[in-house]
Amino acid sequence: MTGLVLASASLARARLLTAAGVAFTVHPASVDEAAMKDSLQVAGADARAVAEALAELKAAQVSAAMPDALVLGADQVLVFDGVLVSKCADLKEARALLRELRGQPHDLISAAVLCLHGAPVWRHAAAARLTMRDFSDDFLDAYLAEEGEALLGGVGCYRLEGRGAQLFARVEGDHFTVQGLPLLPLLEALRQHGVLPA
Repeated sequence: MTGLVLASASLARARLLTAAGVAFTVHPASVDEAAMKDSLQVAGADARAVAEALAELKAAQVSAAMPDALVLGADQVLVFDGVLVSKCADLKEARALLRELRGQPHDLISAAVLCLHGAPVWRHAAAARLTMRDFSDDFLDAYLAEEGEALLGGVGCYRLEGRGAQLFARVEGDHFTVQGLPLLPLLEALRQHGVLPA
């Protein structure tokens, strides 16, 4: 085994791994997430299954090209009122989404899968429930202006570790899950696979 490879271009996930002292390289997977998500939903998959399948697809794709590496794939989905929410294409869509989420709870499900020799060897998914406060349109417009298009990289158009915290009244669940990676179970798995010391 040649070490850990992150099959994602997510800066948030890379920051979490780096802060936890995990050495890794980045090799983003190239998958059509929207098409995969649509086909899974048509097949009746629930949100957790969708997140796990996308995480596995990413890890397996990179693992097939780098069979001696332990490859980490991850994905996060947002569920609001029983419906999977997709990433917004622009700030106009982001504004509409945040207005819809305002004052309401939604769920984030983060999944991680480790693959070795092209096959999954570990998987974990975790959920968090977040409730937005009833913020004003003026606050929302100022928030979008300050944060800009960087928000479009996350499915909920917020970063809880930054100004996005001001959007919320309550968060129930692990903050690593909210940031897109079930970190503590992952660290245990990395210890078991010899990537981290026991």
